[in-house]
Amino acid sequence: MDFNLSEEQRLLKESVDGFLTDVYDFEQRKTYLRERGGWSRLIWSRLVEQGLLGLPFVEADGGFGGGGVETMIVMEAFGRALVVEPYLTTVVIGGGFLRRGGSDAQKTAHLPGIIDGSRTFGFAQLERNSRYDLNDVMTSARKTGDGWVIDGEKFVVLNGENADTLIVIVRTKGARRDRDGIAVLLVPGDAVGISKKGYPTQDGLRAADISFTRVEVGSAAAIGDPENALPLIERVVDDARTALCAEAVGLMDESLRTTVEYMKTRKQFGVPISSFQSLQHRAADMFVALEQARSMSMYATIAADMDNAVERAKAVAAAKVQIGRSAKFIGQQSIQLHGGFGMTMAAKIGHYFKRLTMIENTFGDADYHLRRVSETGALV
Repeated sequence: MDFNLSEEQRLLKESVDGFLTDVYDFEQRKTYLRERGGWSRLIWSRLVEQGLLGLPFVEADGGFGGGGVETMIVMEAFGRALVVEPYLTTVVIGGGFLRRGGSDAQKTAHLPGIIDGSRTFGFAQLERNSRYDLNDVMTSARKTGDGWVIDGEKFVVLNGENADTLIVIVRTKGARRDRDGIAVLLVPGDAVGISKKGYPTQDGLRAADISFTRVEVGSAAAIGDPENALPLIERVVDDARTALCAEAVGLMDESLRTTVEYMKTRKQFGVPISSFQSLQHRAADMFVALEQARSMSMYATIAADMDNAVERAKAVAAAKVQIGRSAKFIGQQSIQLHGGFGMTMAAKIGHYFKRLTMIENTFGDADYHLRRVSETGALV
């Protein structure tokens, strides 16, 4: 199997890396975090100019026909730059639901707004005590004559504070953990009956807890089968997990590079600490962990397009396990090799470790996915 990038993919990588180098250093990122919603509208418009918001959509929908590898390239670059704009929730998740399950009318109504940057999405999935189980849904949607009435609560909705549209996972029938009776609804972010409590997350992003009180949406709000949408949810979340794995590789890559550069300049006993053999061994171990993570990220990217749901889920879960293990090791070693400075808010290395930790706990941590892999009889 050829893992080399094509000429077009190589040019995409060079373009995204070059663009982010110009507009996204650590000090600039601090100013973006202070803007409304915790991200920059200017940068978002520049992503539109680069064609990145339309990358995964087919040309018939106004996109550029990119696939999983192209998304991987973009997310790795975003990880290296610590990008805070809502690309994951809008393009990967929101766009993913529309791309994989949306009707022609829904695509026509929503995809142009994603591609031109005028519409952002939030993913309202997590509930109190649901942990990582996608079928653990209590928020209800009751059928009315011409639509649905939603009641319930969702927590830690990334970009939920300012999203134009919410992708809301609801239960239309059955008990709390049943696999059937689950629907995906498109809900306007400012719909009557919605209340939001926004806050910053540990990695500097913004999230919101959202309450739905008799929120009414039309019958056209449902993406796919309103009584059997769990397979669609699992597929799109696997896409999101794969994208997060790629972002984590970018974060780890930059963490290692930054740490090695620091070791070359930090002196102890009159010499750079990079000359100490024991610290060289640590850096070598970090490199091995990074390459293990990179390999599994590529594996998940290839597997994400598998039609076999079991094999796809197994591959993505195995990648998430390795990403979690590598992220913990590289993050901890990076902080330790920076010494006391690495613990300060002024050091960017700590912000990389925070983002890695949040990725580890998004859509399932390493322990959760290790159980998923073991249940299939496969080995990690």
